[in-house]
This record gives sequence, structure tokens and C-alpha cells, in this order.
Amino acid sequence: MTIPRQVSLFMVATQFLTRLPVPAIAGFQPVWLTESARYFPLVGALVGSINVAVWWLCRHALPGTVAVGLMMATSLLVTGAFHEDGFADACDGLGGGVTTEQSLAIMKDSRIGAYGAIGIVMLLGLKWVTLVALPVTEFAAIVVAAHTVSRWCSLGLIWGLDYVRPGPEAKSKPLADSLSGPDWMLSGLLGALAILPWTLGLISAADQALLERALGAGLVAAIGVALVGALYLKQRLGGYTGDCLGAVQQVAELSFLVVALAVSLP
Repeated sequence: MTIPRQVSLFMVATQFLTRLPVPAIAGFQPVWLTESARYFPLVGALVGSINVAVWWLCRHALPGTVAVGLMMATSLLVTGAFHEDGFADACDGLGGGVTTEQSLAIMKDSRIGAYGAIGIVMLLGLKWVTLVALPVTEFAAIVVAAHTVSRWCSLGLIWGLDYVRPGPEAKSKPLADSLSGPDWMLSGLLGALAILPWTLGLISAADQALLERALGAGLVAAIGVALVGALYLKQRLGGYTGDCLGAVQQVAELSFLVVALAVSLP
């Protein structure tokens, strides 16, 4: 049986962004990776849903702090720390390089430096304490939304900036070949549809209203951080690299969580 093209593209996106097993994709062409980018937010929703499932199972037998820790470990296993690795490399390159060439060379080095180590410890630590503090009734929707929206924000860099890694070093070049504005907006719509089921079924209208405010504030925060990041990368590097995409995704995700928490607090 022939797999529908759009399903194949979703599987390509899943294979690229995660370590999840997917069926063999017959007739794969490099251009499919570019076309699959519209499904990156949906993959984010899938990763977020797996995280929530692990958290929900663990919290019935373990303290909430441990459940969140196991959830975060699961996320790292599912994604292969794909975005976190890019964040650490970007911290090293942008923190240690003076010129654009130096920053790009440092990012390409697989070894982690002081800036990357400090950055990843702070990132994961802040993410853990924020997740622990989230209200249980809003936890699932906020986590899924943070994963989804942050990947959509990261895609915005592909649409709005130039890819700056030269020639044979360009690991993410297939993604940079073409991502139209309509495709980017379509990816956002697909992500919103994936988040919607998680916003339903709360125990009271007050919880529902609070969740909507938290999600709205988180969305604004993630977009704002991604925009600032894009402007900084444009000025600092002239565009983006694959590591920059991972960095923006991680910072946008954390910003979404922190602001959503701030709105959720009594």
C-alpha cells in the first residue's frame, strides 16, 4: 500500500527531529526534508504528548519533582537532545567567538566549552523548576503547547533569515532551500489544531479561562523571544545555522513555560 505523500512528509519530519522509529519511506528525495518542515510543530506536539504521558504515569507513584525529572529525561531520549545540543553549541560559538568566522568554527566543534556547559545547566535547571511549579490542571496543555509553539518559532528563522553555513559544512542546508511564508503559517495552524484537544475538559470554567490566558501569554513570550533572537543573529552572524535553530527553539520553549507559569500563579 502506498503511503500518502503528506503522511510520508510527517514521518520525514519525525525522523529528522526525533529518535522515534518510523516505517521505511520509499522513494525518499532530499526535497522532502524541506517540505516536511511544515510538520515540525506537529512533531513538537507529539514529543510534548509523550512527555505528558510519562509525567502522568509517574506522578501516581512518585513525587511531582521526580515525575518532572523523568519526563525531561524521556524528552531528551526521544529527541536525542537534538535542540539542546544546538543550544549548547550556539552558546559556545556566540559566547566565545569574536568574529562571525570564529563563532561558526566554534559551533562546528563537537566538544562542549564553558559557555555551552553553563548554558545547558541553567536551561535545564530553569526548565525543571518551572515545570515543577506549574498547576496540575494546566500542566499537560502548557507542556504540549510549549513544545509545539517553540518549534514553530524556530521555523520562523528559516523563513525570515539566510542560512550562513558555507558549502560542505551546511548540514541543515536542505531545510534552508525554501520555506515560504504560507508554509510557515500552515505549520502554525497545524500546531494550533494539535494543541486544541489538550485545552478541553478542565474541571471548571475558571481553570479554562486561566489556561487560555496562560497559553496566550506564553505564545506572545515565545514569539517575542524568537524575534529578538532573529534580530540578534542577523546582526551577529548575518543569518542562522542549525545550531541557532536549536537555540531559539529551546529559549522559546523556556520563555513560554516561564510566562505561562507567571500568569497561572494566584
